[in-house]
This record gives sequence, C-alpha cells and structure tokens, in this order.
Amino acid sequence: MIKTTHSLLKELETYRTPSMKIKRMVNAGELYAVKRGLYETDRSCPPAYLSGVIYGPSYLSFEYALSVYGLIPERVNVYTAATLRKNRSKRFSNTFGNYSYRDIPESAFPYGITVRTEGEYTWLIATPEKALCDLLYVKQGIDNTPDLEGLLFDSLRIEVDDFDELDRKQLLFLSERYKSNNLRILRRYMEEKK
Repeated sequence: MIKTTHSLLKELETYRTPSMKIKRMVNAGELYAVKRGLYETDRSCPPAYLSGVIYGPSYLSFEYALSVYGLIPERVNVYTAATLRKNRSKRFSNTFGNYSYRDIPESAFPYGITVRTEGEYTWLIATPEKALCDLLYVKQGIDNTPDLEGLLFDSLRIEVDDFDELDRKQLLFLSERYKSNNLRILRRYMEEKK
C-alpha cells in the first residue's frame, strides 16, 4: 500500500518522534522509499504499479508498453512513461526499479490509455497503438516511408504481422494528435496500406 509522509506522521502521532519511527521502519524493511515523501509497504509490489504515483500525470508507454504487448522482442528494464507539460525528461531510481518519463503533446495525451486495476493498485498504460505513436514522437526524425519501415521492422523489430494487427483506425486517429513529421509519415504509410 502506498503511503505519504503526511499520512504516516498522522498514523504515528502517538510516538514522540514520528519522523524517527518512519526512518526506523525504512531501515527495518517495513517501508520502502519510492521517492521523497512517498513509501510502499509491500516490497513485492510490481514496479509498474508505482509509475503513475512517482511522477504525474503519467501513464506507462513507449518501449515498456510495447514490450508488455509483445510487439518488441526485448525485455525492457526501465519503466518508460509519458507525461505532459514538464518540458523535460525525468528519471527516478528506487528499490523497485528505474523509471523514465518523457513529454508528449497535450493534444495527444488523453487518448489511447487503458486503466488497469490489481487489488488496491490502479495504474495507466497506453494501448499498443498509443505506445507506438508516443515512441515515434520522441524518436529522431525520419524522412520517408523506407525510413519508417526500417525503424519499425528492423530497429524495433516489430513483426509485420503484429503491426498489421494493430487497430488501423486508432493509429490514424492518434497520429493526427501529434505535430510530428514522424507521425505524418506513419499516417501516410497507413493510408497507402488500405
């Protein structure tokens, strides 16, 4: 269960020095620091569940989400997430793992996100189509369709059949939300594949 310093101080108000009790609980392995002012009580909590509370608003996306959906063959060791209006990339490391956050346009942010719940945890993750669009948005510029195919099928190693199974309508809808040449090329590529 996630707890804030404020909620812990309230719970421990009967102690003479509640802040020292929190430190002792961390040292004893009863609490695990997620970031300054935020703790988790369960060491076995899946790291992905914590992504949204570490830095927000955010949702899991990019390479991590593509890996979850089996679109890229690599196992991703960093929990990559999309955020907005931060104007910079941000990284966090803690007992649970490594987290990376990157901005995407506000016009694209609210679309293509699913809510997942497991027990007392709720987190957000991009759909496969949204994760792909987010990743294309932050990738170095591509100039044409062959560059796009090289990125998708050679660099990222997405299988052509898996790509063809993506929701074409959603890809077209999402690609319009980004002001990016990479996404314009994706849109053109999708329209040519009709």
